[in-house]
Amino acid sequence: MSASLFFFVHALLLLLLLRVATGTESLTMTPAGCETTCGGMDIPYPFGIGTGCSRKGFEINCVNNNFPVLAGTSLRVVHLSVDPAESQVMLPVGWQCFNASDPSTIEDWRDGEMEMNKDGAYRISNTQNKLFVLGCNTMGYRENKRAEGGSFDSNNHYTGCMSYCNDDKSAQDGLCAGAGCCHVDIPPGLTNNEFNFRMYDHSTMMDYSPCDYAFLVGRTNYTFQRSDLFMDKNRTMPVFLDWAIRDNGSSAILSCADAAKADQYACVSTRSSCFNAKNGPGYNCKCSKGHQGNPYIVDGCTNIDECADKVKYPCYGVCEDTQGSYKCTCQPGYRSNDPRTEHCTPKFPLGAQISTGAIGGILVLVFLSFIYVVRKEQRKTKDFYDKNGGPTLENARNIKLFKKDDLKRILKRSNLVGKGGFGEVYKGIVDDVHVAVKKPIHGSVLASEQFANEVIIQSQVIHKNIVRLIGCCLEVDAPMLVYEFVSKGSLDDILHKVDNKEPLSLDVRVNIATESARGLSYMHAEAHTKILHGDVKPANILLDDKFLPKISDFGISRLIARENQHTGNIIGDMSYMDPVYLQKGLLTEKSDVYSFGVVILELITRQKASYSDNNSLVRNFLEVYEKEKKATELFDKEIAVEGDFELLDSLAGLSVECLNLDVNQRPTMADVAERLLILNRTRRP
Repeated sequence: MSASLFFFVHALLLLLLLRVATGTESLTMTPAGCETTCGGMDIPYPFGIGTGCSRKGFEINCVNNNFPVLAGTSLRVVHLSVDPAESQVMLPVGWQCFNASDPSTIEDWRDGEMEMNKDGAYRISNTQNKLFVLGCNTMGYRENKRAEGGSFDSNNHYTGCMSYCNDDKSAQDGLCAGAGCCHVDIPPGLTNNEFNFRMYDHSTMMDYSPCDYAFLVGRTNYTFQRSDLFMDKNRTMPVFLDWAIRDNGSSAILSCADAAKADQYACVSTRSSCFNAKNGPGYNCKCSKGHQGNPYIVDGCTNIDECADKVKYPCYGVCEDTQGSYKCTCQPGYRSNDPRTEHCTPKFPLGAQISTGAIGGILVLVFLSFIYVVRKEQRKTKDFYDKNGGPTLENARNIKLFKKDDLKRILKRSNLVGKGGFGEVYKGIVDDVHVAVKKPIHGSVLASEQFANEVIIQSQVIHKNIVRLIGCCLEVDAPMLVYEFVSKGSLDDILHKVDNKEPLSLDVRVNIATESARGLSYMHAEAHTKILHGDVKPANILLDDKFLPKISDFGISRLIARENQHTGNIIGDMSYMDPVYLQKGLLTEKSDVYSFGVVILELITRQKASYSDNNSLVRNFLEVYEKEKKATELFDKEIAVEGDFELLDSLAGLSVECLNLDVNQRPTMADVAERLLILNRTRRP
């Protein structure tokens, strides 16, 4: 080959490589200025908010900077994941209700129709969802406008079941086997949410089953209750969607084989692989073995340091991390059949072993007492670790397990910043991060139970208005929690400290109420599993330097996965406790609403609530409000002088609604948060 031809070919190759690299980057890198979160939820690429911020078909709209929806729909998104390739949205319920005067006719209905861009990324997951039909003498089914390879215009797939009741006692809580409730698996390839019903005579059952219902829902997200035969017709259900890359902008992609031949290939990380989609056509990308991250972003898959996680990647010798794997060898002079499964032993000759044994025997006798003490302490530490759930919490994501020596320097009286009914709080620094260490009181009957509860709940909750749990220490009798440090302390301290009261404008107080309500609303309605706090009060609302509130202290909270209420021991501050919970031991999300109503009262009056017949803030406020329909005389003079009595009256009215003794008349926390957000926006210029 001549020199001129060689340089020509070389230049041409460089030009082609540059063109491919430039084209790939434009398709995969998120442009500067794109939002990465919405309403406290991460939006990972290929999803994105705004023009040019996502791959085609994965657009997300952020409604009022408050919650995400799938672009082109009204479907609220509550979960997005790259691996596994899934999202979770809230889908409406389909229903028909019979005419009370003529039960053989339909009074009103809604088919719940909602399409997920049928030519786009999403398919309803057949492995994670089920179809439920509720009612008596009821047959409900779903219709699909397009299964893979089917017609775009006509319904070509039907799935349903029939439910019947002999009388008003046939349906039972927790059972869905054909009496008041039935359920059935769904096929893959579904792209829309639409329901229909067969009409049967309801004349003998109008008092206990006036309507038929049908809906899709995640397999573990719903448990039938008899009260659901009178379900809220506007209710939505969490449904999982499978997603895949199904086109490259100009043509359909059916598999990895098609993707490899087309442009705009999505698996752009150098350490990623392609897998055919399991639900419908298309493909997904995953980081290669030994790597983690986002395969849809250039260099998004990074090497896992296996040597840093000896539980998952054991090594009883010398560990060396490698690209995509790790090496485990014995140090010189030692051997093992496999140091990943058994310890390395010395390769000493017999004479050396005898000499070493004699010396070792002498050392054992000399240090016997010392070793005994050390081992006893180690056993004690391990017993504490196992008793406090160490083996279980080792697998918890986003939770760091601290050794007691890591926290010993923090647990000094000079670092004590607070003390409550369940323990003490110390301020310190760990790994260059300011933290608050919560140390339970020794001998507390509820300490172990509450500790496990806080870890389980907060490992699932990530929100700007909820205190972030960094980790925990299990090597002590009373296990400790390590939180992010919130600088200004509690709202209770800010409102009620005697010396040097900090001024709080009306704007600041409204913002504190709004952001606190958003945190509680997230726990009730947006978290993967519903959470009831159970002890909402100013002492459990912490404020940072900018007065942004963060909900804390989940020690008596409840996870509500299979039921809508909890009955048990009554725990909490009685000054803020829902009277219904106090009387019946019935903890519901409306119990938190009541407690939040008391918090609003403290914000606008700057008076402290107390559980006393002679000094009850709630009783005094309601007495004044019921007489005059307002409570101007009780407003804190500091904000009353600002003169915005319309806003103060609105806050007072909202508090009164939250304090309603009829639980069903109280608003939800989502309603409270939305109304406060509107008031907050109206207040600001």
